[in-house]
Amino acid sequence: MSSDSPTSGPGLVVSTTESILAFLISASTDPHLSKELQQTASNLSSKPNVPYRSIRALWVASPASTRPELAKLFSGSGFVFTSPKPREKSEELKARLEKLAEMSERNAYAELVKDITPRKDINEPFSSYKDQLGFGLHVVVTMFTCYLVGYAAFRALFNHSPVMNAAGGILGLVIGMLVETLIFIIQASRFDLKSSSSTSTLKKNQ
Repeated sequence: MSSDSPTSGPGLVVSTTESILAFLISASTDPHLSKELQQTASNLSSKPNVPYRSIRALWVASPASTRPELAKLFSGSGFVFTSPKPREKSEELKARLEKLAEMSERNAYAELVKDITPRKDINEPFSSYKDQLGFGLHVVVTMFTCYLVGYAAFRALFNHSPVMNAAGGILGLVIGMLVETLIFIIQASRFDLKSSSSTSTLKKNQ
């Protein structure tokens, strides 16, 4: 039978006992067996574990008068189980697992130091483009308004003198610039006060 061929896959593997070893040594020189079976028996006699199919094929081919009983032959022998080779991970999967591990470590670290790390949600004054644009427009409108007010005031006081009218407008520009500078200083001071207050609170919590 093809299933008993010694050249077939190993299948079930059993440990070599004294009875199996004696049978293999005897089969390696048995003239009733073919050269291939004799060579198989000789090769298996030096191994600690042997395939069940090979032993059975040798047993079936041996003369009934010289071969031991099958139950006696395998008496004391045990099954040998081999662990399957672990599947290797692809490079893409390895890179993805490493990336997930790094993200997990960063999240765990951030969670660990969240109570002692200063918050990053405090925005500096005029830090965004929208704030800068709004402040710039506010300065232009304020200075232009102050120029018109100064120009109109000096025009009413000095009887429509072009020189004095221009001087009044320039004075209005200067006043408007001083007002905007004062507003900027006040806003910056408020931010510094808020920032120092947050830092003090964090130090107290530590």
